[in-house]
Formats: sequence, C-alpha cells, structure tokens
Amino acid sequence: MTRVPEQLQPPTGDPVPAPSPESAVEEDLRALFGQSTAVFASMAGPAHMVEAANAAFSVAMCGGRSRSGVPLGQLMPELAEQGFVALLDRVYRTGERHDGHAVRLLLGTGSAVREAFFDFTYEPRLDAGGNVMGVRLIGMETTQVIHAQRLTAELRALLEQIARQAPVDQVLEGMARAIEDLAPGEVLVSVLLADADGKHLRHGAAPSLPAFYNEAIDGIATGDGVGSCGTAAHRRQPVIVTDIATDPFWEDFRALAGRAGVAACWSTPILARDGALLGTFAMYHRTPRTPQESDLALARVFADTAALAIERHQAELARLAAETREKAARDDLAFLLDASTSLASDLDYTQTLQRLAVSCTPALAPLCTIDVISAGRVHRIATAATTPGQEELLDSHIPVYDAEDDAVARVLATGVSEIARRTPTGPGPWYDLKVSGYLCVPLLDRGSAFGAMTLLTTGEPVLDGHTVALAEELARRAASAALNARQYTQRVALARDLQAGLLLPEVPDVPGAEIATYYHPAGEGLDIGGDFYDIFALADGTWAFMLGDVCGRGAIAATTTALVRHTARAVAPLLPGPDAVVRAINRALLDRPDSHGTGFVTLVYGHLTPTPHGLDITLVRAGHTLPLLIDAHTAQPVSSEGSLLGVTVDPDLPARRIHLRPTESLLLYTDGITEARDRDGEQFGEERLAHALTNTPHGNTSSEVIRTLTHAVRDFTGAHGIDDDQAALVLTATGQAGR
Repeated sequence: MTRVPEQLQPPTGDPVPAPSPESAVEEDLRALFGQSTAVFASMAGPAHMVEAANAAFSVAMCGGRSRSGVPLGQLMPELAEQGFVALLDRVYRTGERHDGHAVRLLLGTGSAVREAFFDFTYEPRLDAGGNVMGVRLIGMETTQVIHAQRLTAELRALLEQIARQAPVDQVLEGMARAIEDLAPGEVLVSVLLADADGKHLRHGAAPSLPAFYNEAIDGIATGDGVGSCGTAAHRRQPVIVTDIATDPFWEDFRALAGRAGVAACWSTPILARDGALLGTFAMYHRTPRTPQESDLALARVFADTAALAIERHQAELARLAAETREKAARDDLAFLLDASTSLASDLDYTQTLQRLAVSCTPALAPLCTIDVISAGRVHRIATAATTPGQEELLDSHIPVYDAEDDAVARVLATGVSEIARRTPTGPGPWYDLKVSGYLCVPLLDRGSAFGAMTLLTTGEPVLDGHTVALAEELARRAASAALNARQYTQRVALARDLQAGLLLPEVPDVPGAEIATYYHPAGEGLDIGGDFYDIFALADGTWAFMLGDVCGRGAIAATTTALVRHTARAVAPLLPGPDAVVRAINRALLDRPDSHGTGFVTLVYGHLTPTPHGLDITLVRAGHTLPLLIDAHTAQPVSSEGSLLGVTVDPDLPARRIHLRPTESLLLYTDGITEARDRDGEQFGEERLAHALTNTPHGNTSSEVIRTLTHAVRDFTGAHGIDDDQAALVLTATGQAGR
C-alpha cells in the first residue's frame, strides 16, 4: 500500500524545516502550472517518417515512445483520429506553412491518456530544388497555461462568492464541480465539515458521489483507521490511499466504497489559520491511482480556498449568534428597565408590589402572586394574571402557609428560590388554572426574606434557567423598591436618599487626569436639587463626563436628573459621540410622561481621552453656562453653542474639540455659582469667576481650582445665603496617561 509517493516524502533523518507560507504557495503554483515545454520533430516523406526529434517531443507528445525511422501515424496512432496527421499531409502537399494555437490533443491510450494543449508551427522541408521532402514540427506545450487560466478563473469565481457571503454549501459545491472539471482524469470530490469539537465530520459537498454514500459517511468519527478522511482529520495531514481494496484504513468502509464504485481516495485536512480542524477535502477515483505532485498541489490550493469559505461561514454564524445574544440581552435589559421604572414610579408600598406582579405577567409567566410578612403573619398582597377569569380564581384563593406543605412558607424560611415542574403542593385552584409548574423567589431585605414572588406556568413553555435569572433579578430590584417605599415615607428622608443617588459616591480615578467636584444645595438641603454631575468609563480608555441643571427642584427634578444620567450611562457605550448621546437624552426627556415633569435641562456632556501629552476632549454644550479653559495665564470661556434639552425635537448640538495640556484645566459649573448674590443683590457673574481663576498660580491641581472658586464666591456673598444649588466639576490634565 502506498499512501504518499516516496518521491514526494521528505528524506528520513534530520527534520526538514517547515516552508514559509509564501514558499509553500509558490511550490503549489509551480506544481500546478509547471514550465512550458518546446517540442521539435523533423519528418520525411508523405508517411511523415520521424528522422529527428528532441527529448521534449519524446516525453511530452509520445510518452517516451519516440524513435527515429518510424512513421508518426504508426508511432502515435491516436493522432490520426484527431486530424493531426491529415494536417501534416496538407502541409506536405501544398508546401504552405501552417500555425495552430491552443491545439487540443489527447495523448496516450487507455488509463494513461492525458489532455494536452500546444501552439504548433508546421513548416515544409525543401530540398535544393525547392521540392517538399518532409515537414518540420515546432511546438510549445501550453497545457499548464490553459489549466492555469481555468484554475485562476475558478478560484476568482469562488473568492467572489466568498466575498459576497454566498451560502457555504453553494461555495463548496461549486468548488467541488470546478475541481472535477479541472482534473485531467475522472475525479469525484467530497468536502466534509468538522463539528465544533473536531470529533466528527459532517457532509458538506459531494455533487458526484452517490447519495447513499454521502448519507453513510455523514457524521463519521475522526481517528486513525477511519477511512482516508477520518484519519486525515485526526492526523491533521494528508492521507493518500491508492487502493481502497487493500488499504486497512478502509476495512470498515470497503463494501460501501465498492457499492459507490470508488477505488482510491486522497484526503487533505482543511485547517483554519490557527490550526483548528475545519473539515477534509477528498478526491476519489474509479480505479486505483497514485497522485502526482500536481494532484497534491491542486488539493492543497482548494483546501486553502475551502478553509477561507468555511472560516467566513463560521465567522458569520458567530456574528449572528452574537447578535442574537446581544438582542436577548437588550430585551432583558429593556424588560428590567421598564419594570424598574414601573416599580420606582410609585412610592406606595402596596402599589409597588402590585406593579411587580403586573410586570411579571405575561413576560415571565401567565400567573403571579406576591406574599409578604406583616405583623408576624404572611399575607397575599398582590396577584396578576393574563385573563380576568384567572385573576378572579387567584384572588379567591386563600392560601394556607404550612411550612411542610407550602412553597411560599419554605422560601420565606430559607430565603432560597424554589422551582418545580408540577403544581404546588397544598390546596389551591391549580387544576382549574391548569398550572404545570411554579417558581417561588424570595424578596430579601439584607439577606432575610420579607416576602415571596411566585410565578405559575400553564402548559408550555416551562420555566427555564433564563427565566429564573430574570425573575431573581427583578425580585431583587422589586425588593429594593418596596423597601424604599415602606421605609422612606417622610419627605426629609426621601430627599436625602434621592439627593445622594444623584451625585457620585466618589470620584473615579481617571488615568492622565485629576478630577475634583463640588456640590452645595440651596437652603437647608431638605429638598432635592436639580444640579448634577457624573463621570464614568467607556471603552478603549475613554471617559464620559457631564454636568447639568434640571429646571425645578424636588422629586420631579430628581426623576429628570436620574433620567438624564441613566440614559447617558445606558446609551454612551452604544453611540458614536457626545452629540449622539445628548440627542438621545433629549429624546428621553421628550418621551417622559407628564407625571415625571416637563421642565427643560441644561447640560455639558463630553468624552475625554487621556494621552501622554494631556487630555483630548470632545464636548457638547446644551444651553448651559460656558465652560472655562484655565491655562498658565488666563481663564477663558470655551465658545460652544447649543440648545436647551427637553424643549425641541431636533436641537442644535454642535460638538467642540479641545486639548488640555498638562496642568491645564477645564471647569464646568452651574449657574448657581455665577448667579450668587451679595447683600446688595448684585450677582457674582462670569467676569468675576474668570478673574478669580486667572489669578490662580500656574500648575494648580483641580482641588485647588475648586478651593479658589468657592473662596471667591464665599468672599463675594458673605453671610448672605445662596438661592440656588451650586455644582462644579474640574478636569485637570496631568500628562501621566500610559506611563
């Protein structure tokens, strides 16, 4: 048995260095295209007796049969049947030269026949008297050129299909048919695709193999002795079986191959750029056959093309899967955001839990009940169903909370979720409601359950892990909302809690920048102010920052502030720049219900990117006070126009780009600073602010800028109280990014 011709194997001994990808490609092209061969023969008389011929004529045309003193028609009888000898006769009779371009000849006989192309010149041989005494044949074999043109055209067509993202089965079938057309003898091509784990091979394309054969090998395992393809996939190297009838690799498939009429199989593994197995490329033959180097090169070239098509296909599948996961994640996030918004829209404890039940149906399950502990006893406080009849049945059910026979009692005792694909134990309208399963999730307060949310299914689909995760996250949020509604009933406590939520708990560390913030509420701080700021990280080392002012005060202003901040945090990673983010905020403000306020918002929002030479900043000013750029000598306003938010559908929001060199600062502030008044009613104003910061020493930190600003305002207002909230955000470039 010969699997790889010996002349094609590297010699034994020291390992042979692996060729570079470029040299491997060159070798394959050289094997496929070869070198054109010049042939020459001189023939005499009307019988075209071969008098002289070069070695190329003997090898390329005669297959080594050439010898002098023999008529060409006798030497190569196959030429007479193709009109070749008749053409020589015409040149001999007329004495006129003849040129032939891309002449197709079938040379040899039987299994040794091959297709060849030549450019020929047929010249009459003349004696001294000008009489024709024979014909001289000069030719150049162009077989490789013709095959190269065909191969190039097929490869170009395949690559165009791959670039157009044609279905991989169409690309592979087209490739298989192209090889079957290009191969000099009859060949049947098969492409098998590897499973993700590389342990099995699946049918990819085999247009000329019998359907029963393709079905039989679909799903074969990879491993030694599993035919040519299973072995090639396992070894990650070509496996050449020249005679299936005697090869041990085919012991389990010999009968199948006999039924399919194949006697030889050369298989080449299809590998990804990282070496992962993608599949196999096989060339079958009807008779036992040993490959030439050109056959192996053809297999390698098309195996590489198949790898490109399969990798492109896998990349597309991965992209679609990622999009599906992303959409599912967005849907989950949208559900949680909507539910969270609904839960936070009412500070009444009972209404919050009723909204929780409504949020769950039918998004998570068709039926939902909420039970809570009150005064040491368990009470059903809310129910929801998809139909009025189901809701009536749930409302009429008076549960009996028995720790040994009730899921709610067990979950309240353990604080752990319980799920079952059956009706709940204990009495209830489960049969009438056609309940098929349930999920009971605790509502926790610092680890202890104060309530339970029960989801009930009716038929399919059953509750799965995805639903459980969503339900537990929603329960976590609902528990928080319910506890807030119950605990923070007084206005002062509510104002304090919400005001803390509108400001950063701590300033993050931003590479290449020093950041300082300042916030001082008006009055006694018992109401919720409208000034806010935020800083958060984006991708690739970029950070978002904002400072703004909501029209009005109190809970409605806090709702608007939260809407602005959360919208910015939600959309900033998904949108291309600050202007797009601010437009999304404006859209959110316009879409809010009247109960959430209708006032406008002023805002400065931007992105900063630390560099070794400072900070690159792109910002949008939406009706807010002008930022101040503080350098070594001056404090100058940053000119940037922009419309108020929450007023018009399409506000004018141009982006402004600036660069802060090390020690330079950008100050954002609310109008509570410039509109601070002294005892005579005069405002502090933008000029005093710029003047105060111009006099600061060069190289001040952001904290020193805040200190200078606040001292200047305090010195101006004196003991007079402030009428509006004051907020400031300072960004100072340090030049330390990447060090």
